[in-house]
Amino acid sequence: MSIYDYDFNDETSQHDENQVEEEIAACKNLIENNLIFGAIERIEDVILLCIDNNFLTEGLYFVDFLLEISPYNSEYWAKKGLLLNSTGEFEESLESFYKALSLNPGDTDTLIEKSSVEENLGKYAQAEETLFSVLNNEPTNEDALYGLGVLNQRQERFDLAVYYFEKVLSSDPEYTEAYYELGYCYENLEEYPKALEAYDRFLGLDPYNPNGWYNRGIVLSKINKPEQALNSYDLAVSLKEDFANAWFNKGNLLVELGRTKQALECFKRAYQIDNFDDSTCFNLGNLYEELEDFNNAIKYFSEAVRINDEFYEAYLSRGYCYDATGKYHLALKDFNKAIEISNESVEAWYAKADLEYSLGKLEESVQSYKSALKITPDNHELWFSLEETYFEMGNWLEALECFDQCLRINPMDATSMYGKAKVNFLLSRTHEAIECLKSAFKIDPAIEEEFSAEYPEVKSSKLFKKLLGEN
Repeated sequence: MSIYDYDFNDETSQHDENQVEEEIAACKNLIENNLIFGAIERIEDVILLCIDNNFLTEGLYFVDFLLEISPYNSEYWAKKGLLLNSTGEFEESLESFYKALSLNPGDTDTLIEKSSVEENLGKYAQAEETLFSVLNNEPTNEDALYGLGVLNQRQERFDLAVYYFEKVLSSDPEYTEAYYELGYCYENLEEYPKALEAYDRFLGLDPYNPNGWYNRGIVLSKINKPEQALNSYDLAVSLKEDFANAWFNKGNLLVELGRTKQALECFKRAYQIDNFDDSTCFNLGNLYEELEDFNNAIKYFSEAVRINDEFYEAYLSRGYCYDATGKYHLALKDFNKAIEISNESVEAWYAKADLEYSLGKLEESVQSYKSALKITPDNHELWFSLEETYFEMGNWLEALECFDQCLRINPMDATSMYGKAKVNFLLSRTHEAIECLKSAFKIDPAIEEEFSAEYPEVKSSKLFKKLLGEN
């Protein structure tokens, strides 16, 4: 999924953070010492600095001070609305914009900012109405058109969003953000060449934007250009080293390319940046399991379930690792936990059944195989495994039924036909056994060699050859 909520100017602050803090401290000192004569303009400027550099609490302090002095100043109320929107206090923000508009009803910028808050509150119809009120007076207002594009995009009405972003760009071909959002829309519409073109146009205007390179990498992956995608992810992380999603996606792509060790390094970087992401932990576990480093695999699967105790795939995978290292009790515990979370998981039931069989818990194994078969009754492999369990238990009739199910699913299964013959011999059903042997030999002549190796005395018997119709 693309990232589309971010500040396009987050890396290009015009002021050093220390300078901003110094100016904030200086203006606070003026207020606390009642030295505000001639300082109003300076305080207004520091509010803009606070907005631009994300000093939101300080910005609200200054704007509230100015509103005490000038409670009917629409610009102050608008700035307060902007700050409250950035802090996530959307209802209070909307109230501030209402006050600003009551004092200056036709202010276009305030109307556009108000629509953004309405959108954040999920009031899409109201936000749309606000933006159309801007367009009624200014039909080509690019920010209002862009806002309508974003509004439709959030509602996954991507075709309509494309329409508005294209209108913005027809008016202003250098409206950078519109190319980015246009790329995201085309990506969701699966029009990947157009998405790639939009991201390329965006990066032509903003080449040092890591999010643009990241999204470009996603599109290139989808159109099966892995090396170009890797290059885009590399540029994303070179511009923003702590870009966890880019490291993660790069790791996934390297896994697909079979470059396991490089993928491992990428997931490690993602984990260093964000060690509370269960998917990163799970992927690390999978790679260590593939490398047969089961201790590290268990470590990361354990991290995944610590973060998300409903992550059934992580329990299942950790169970496999415990099984591989001989910790059967822990493996069975994990398989049971996976089943508890996802009772319809055939893989979990199958893993549990196989382990129970290996531990000699044949009755429990049978029940687990049956539970898996309730979910997928046409699973040939499961029926065959169940047959082996019944055979081990000496339950010949049940084993015979399992072979019949295997042959129902695949009538050309020579192995099951041969197995059915052996069970029929054990049940003294010689005629049925001979017919099954004939069918097995016909389906796969190699079965005859297997039979000769298993039963040399029987195979050389003249009576047996006669029954088979051999000379």
